[in-house]
Order: sequence, then structure tokens, then C-alpha cells
Amino acid sequence: MSVPMLKIGAVLSTMAMVTNWMSQTLPSLVGLNGTVISPEGTHERIVSGLYPGSEEGWQVYSTASDPDGRCVCTVVAPARNLCKQDPRSRQLRLLTEQVQNVSQSMEVVDLRTSRDLQYVRDSEQLLRRVDGRLHTYAANPRTLTAKGLQELKGQMSQLRPLLSVVEQYRLDLQMLANLRLELLNLSIILTAIQEEIGAYDYEELQQRVLLLETRLHSCMNKLGCGRLTAVSSPITVRASGSRFGSWMTDAMIPSSESRVWSMDGYYKGRRVLEYRTMGDFTKGQNFVQHLLPHPWAGTGHVVYNGSLYYNKHQSNILVQYHFRSRSVMVQRSLSGAGYNNTFPYSWGGSSDIDLMADETGLWAVYTSIQNAGNIMVSRLDPHSLEVLQSWDTGFPKRSAGEAFMICGTLYVTNSHLAGAKVHFAYHTNSSTYEYTDIPFHNQYSHISMMDYNPRERALYTWNNGHQVLYNVTLFHVIQSDG
Repeated sequence: MSVPMLKIGAVLSTMAMVTNWMSQTLPSLVGLNGTVISPEGTHERIVSGLYPGSEEGWQVYSTASDPDGRCVCTVVAPARNLCKQDPRSRQLRLLTEQVQNVSQSMEVVDLRTSRDLQYVRDSEQLLRRVDGRLHTYAANPRTLTAKGLQELKGQMSQLRPLLSVVEQYRLDLQMLANLRLELLNLSIILTAIQEEIGAYDYEELQQRVLLLETRLHSCMNKLGCGRLTAVSSPITVRASGSRFGSWMTDAMIPSSESRVWSMDGYYKGRRVLEYRTMGDFTKGQNFVQHLLPHPWAGTGHVVYNGSLYYNKHQSNILVQYHFRSRSVMVQRSLSGAGYNNTFPYSWGGSSDIDLMADETGLWAVYTSIQNAGNIMVSRLDPHSLEVLQSWDTGFPKRSAGEAFMICGTLYVTNSHLAGAKVHFAYHTNSSTYEYTDIPFHNQYSHISMMDYNPRERALYTWNNGHQVLYNVTLFHVIQSDG
């Protein structure tokens, strides 16, 4: 049984096992499947095109078996509900909206008719009285007095609104004719779609797709890591604070309310704002303040497992501050690390020491005179802040705009200004490096903080007084039995 190779657009990156259902059902569902024989003799399922596009659709390249008969697939992580971008799904949603609009129009007409009908009923007795008096006056004109004429005029004034009611009825009749025509068109379109889909029930198909996506993401989250291949367009969450700063959510565990922390500035700051939710952060409301006992330097802070890790001002001392107890748990010097703008990133700002976290743990990125200004990566013990292992990447830190860790790989940008891209990657698991060319849009032209959150699979950036998110696409190779 083959397991297909999937490529799914650049969005929140997670990983998945590809199931037999997707191998057999999804390609045929979207009408893209075909089978050929590979040169090695393994069967490959190939999709000749993207559906609906390289940035937003499913693409099945191939399936194969290794020499031991195990299925091998490569996965680039998808977004949730991606199948909703199927053009037929969009068409059905449009039709659903049209049906809802027709239904709402019918309800409006019904309510208006009920209201006007009640008005007519309330006016019925008055109409009968006016009609009776008119008949009396017509039979015997001499009975019409000035007072009687005045009373008749008053009664006619009370009945005058009936004219607008009758006019509204005329317009509603025209609207009902239009709605009838629209319903007829919808019926024709739905019949055509039903014939195209055949025996499948659309709601059932949608549920099957959602179930598949849930299984994919569940498996992705268990599998963990991949290699960065793309960065999405920026998502501006908020514009606040000064030109430089840092903001983040917990990189290890989600709080019950997904709290957000914000630290404005890079020099001698002590005030950390804690927002209850991302929505509160966006609106600048519902926050508490933490006043750190020691000021910070730079913007390379990280929240990890309920604690803030940061570089103490004018030193190479690392500090762990626990939010719940509002106390410092540990301080430790990062031996030999430069500080106070000795070896900052290209934008300066006392960014000598950059703390970060990924799927594998807590890290420090820095340099020293002994390393000739090249970036050092050290894995830290989060409890003692002791260095567990270090790597010399060979990349000059002053040439780097920012850096972040994903799955034990350090990714370095070539600038903090417009036109920046992810230019360099150092793999700690193999102690090897490579030059990359992964562009991203630096919308506000001055990034002073860029950190990856492994729990959310997103890049958090502080860009010229704007708090911005980027989704990432990761590439994975997954092997499974059967």
C-alpha cells in the first residue's frame, strides 16, 4: 500500500502521517490522481497539477517503498481546514450564502407583511365607518354638515398610511418574483453540482476531510521536527511600543488562557506586561505588570515553562524569573560571552546574547573574543542555566540581522532591514552548515527581535514598533511500517 507524498502550502507548520484514505480517496475526490511506474519499479501516484494552486492546494508527487518494504513519504505541513479552499467547496459556500440571503429576504417580507396586515385589520373598523358615512352622504347630501365633513376628513387622514402599505405590497410582489427567479437559478446550479459529485454527500465528504486533517495534525504534533523551507507573509497583530522590543508566548507549555508577554525597549528595561489572551494583547487591555529585580539588555528574551529567561543589563549573566512566584530562580554567567554591544546583531541594541527555545530545549546564541566574533550556539539546562553543549557556527554575528532555532537548527537572517532573507543554517545534530535562500517580507523595515515558538509553529517578530507573526513551512521525511 502506498503512502502519498504531500505538499501543502506555507502556513502554520505541523507534521502528519499520510493515511491510506488520503492515498486512495482524496486524489480521486479532487480528480487529480494517476498512476505510473517509477524507474526503480515502485508504484508512484502522481498528481499532474496543483489543486487549486501551489500556495494553497494539495499536491501528491509520489509514493514508494524502501528495500525493507516500508512506506516512505515526505511531508510539508498543512494548515487546518485547508480543504475548504477546494473551488467546489467555495462554490458551495457561495451557494449557501445565497440561499441564506434569500431566506433572510423572505423572512423580512414575511415580518413586514404580518405587521402591515395587522395594521390593515386594525383599520378595518374605521374603514367600515367611513364607508357607511360616505354611503349616507351619497344617498342624502343634505345630511352632510360642516362638522360632519371635518370629521370625515380626520378619518381619511387616519387611513392615509394605508396608501404606503399598498405601495409596499406592490414592491414586495416584485421582490418575491425576483426571489423566485433566484431560487430557480440556485436549483439549476445545485442540480449540476450534484451530478458532478455523483453519489457522494458533500457534508459527508467535508466531515471525512476534517477527520483526515485532524489525524494528520495529531500525527504531525507527535512527530515533531522538520527543516525550514518557507516563511509566510507577515501578519501584523498590533502596533505598539517603541522601535525596539520583544513579545512572546510560552515556548514550552500553553497557559490556560494563552498569555502574551511584552517587553518594550532594549536598554535597562524592567517592566514586563502580561496579557491574559492574544485578544487582550491586540486591544492593549487586561494585563498585569511584572517589575523585574534586574534590568534587561537587548531583546533576546524567551518565556519557557512559565519563566522568563533574559540577559542582565551590562553583563553576560543570564536570569531566570518565575512569573507565578514573581522571583528570580537562578542567575548564571555565560562564560566568555560578549555583552554591552561588543558582539551584537547588525542592528545593535545590546543584542549580544539571544536566548531562544525550540522543540529540543533552551538555547543561547552569542559570541566571544575567543571565537573571533563568530556565532556560538549553546544548549542550556533550563533549571541551572549551565551550558550542556556548544557549537561554533563560523558565521560572523555582526553580519546577522537576527537568528532563531527550529528543531536544533540555527537559522540566521542576512539583515534586519528590508530585503532580508534567511541566509544561513547551522545543524547542531550534525555540526554542519549550509547557505539558504528563504525570503520573507520585512514589512516595516527594521526587525529587532525574531524568535520561533515551537508550540505554535510561528515566528514572533518586533518590527519597528509593530508586533508581527510569520507562519513557517517545514519539510519532513517520515517512515512508517506497512
